[in-house]
Amino acid sequence: MINRRDFTLGVAASAAVGAAPFARAEGKRVFRAANPVGVVDAQQAFVTCGRHPKLRYFDKEGVDIEYVNMSSVSQSLVAVATGQADISSLVPGVFLPAIAKEPSLNIVAAYNWLPRNANVVVVRPDSPIRSIADLKGKKIGIRNQGDGGIIALQIMFTELGIPADDIDFLAVGDSGVAGTALSRKSVDAIVTYDTAAARIEATGFPLRYLALPPAYSKLSAGWFGFRKKDVKDDRKNVVGICRAIAKSTLFAHTNLTQAINIHWALYPESKSKSKSDDESRKEIETILAQRKENWIRRPDDADQRWGASSLEEWKTTIAIAAKSSNNPELPKQLGDPANVFTNELVDEINNFDKAEVVRQARDFTL
Repeated sequence: MINRRDFTLGVAASAAVGAAPFARAEGKRVFRAANPVGVVDAQQAFVTCGRHPKLRYFDKEGVDIEYVNMSSVSQSLVAVATGQADISSLVPGVFLPAIAKEPSLNIVAAYNWLPRNANVVVVRPDSPIRSIADLKGKKIGIRNQGDGGIIALQIMFTELGIPADDIDFLAVGDSGVAGTALSRKSVDAIVTYDTAAARIEATGFPLRYLALPPAYSKLSAGWFGFRKKDVKDDRKNVVGICRAIAKSTLFAHTNLTQAINIHWALYPESKSKSKSDDESRKEIETILAQRKENWIRRPDDADQRWGASSLEEWKTTIAIAAKSSNNPELPKQLGDPANVFTNELVDEINNFDKAEVVRQARDFTL
C-alpha cells in the first residue's frame, strides 16, 4: 500500500523530472513502462513482440515503449504519478485506496490488459489445506511487503466473511526461493500471480492451486494506468500505445512461440545464459501457459473489445476494496467510478484489422 512517506518521497524525486517534455526517440513518443516485477523477460512478449521491424505495431503509431524496473506495484504507481514513468499496470486493491487517500495522484485506468483473474493461491501437493477458507491463521507467502498478493488475499477473505485484518504474511521472494520456502513449510501457502506460480513450478516445485472465491474469480486482474493529463493532452499517443499493445497481445496469443522468439531477438540479455534454448523455451512456455489465456476476454464477456472495462465490474471492485481496506467511506471518497477508469479510448484502440494481425501471427517467421 502506498503510504504518505512513499508518496512524499515520490513527489520529491519527481522534482528533477518536473514539467520535462515527453521522452522521444527518432520523433516517436517513448512511453516509460514501470515494471513492478523488476526484470524484463519473455513474460512481456505480449507487448514487446510488436516492436519487431517486421511488425512495426509501435512504429506505425509513432510511439515506443521502454521498461523501467521497479520493486513493487506501489512504487510503480508512484512512478507514474510523479513522472518517472508514463504507464504502469494497476492492481485495484492497491490503486483504489491510494487514489482515495491521494486524489492528486491523477491516474486513470484506461486499458484492461488482463481481463481474466490472474491471481492464484498455491500450496504443496500434500498440504491438508483444501480451500481459501482453510488459510485462516496460516502463514502466507508473498513476493515482498509491497506485493499485490497482500490485497488479493484480503479481498478473498472478505468475500468469504473471514477477518482480513490479521493475516500473517511473510516475504519469500520468487521462483526457487519461494518454492523452497513452501516445501520446507516456512509458509503454508503462497498468494501470487499465475506467471509467478508457474515460475516456481518451472524450478521443480510442484504446486496445487486452490479455487478462488466465486465473485473474486470473475474479476479482471490488471489495467494499464496513465496520468489523466496524458489521456487528455496526448490522447493520440496514449491511444497509439494501447492499440500497439492490443495488436501485440493478439499476435502473442495466436503464436506464442514466435512472440517469445521476437522478444529474445529484441532483448537478448533476457535470455538465460545458464540454460539451453530448449530448456529456456520449456520454462517460459510453462510460465505463460495460463497467462496466455488471461490476456484475452472470456467468451461470455458482453464486451469483447480490447481494453474495455465494465462499470458494474468497477462498482464491484470498489465495494470489495472498501471491505478489504476496512474503509466503508472508500466509494464516497472516490465518487463517480469515472474518476478511476475510462472507456473513452477503447473504440479508437480497437480500430485495427484483427484478422490481419492473426494472419500475420500465423505466417510469421524470423
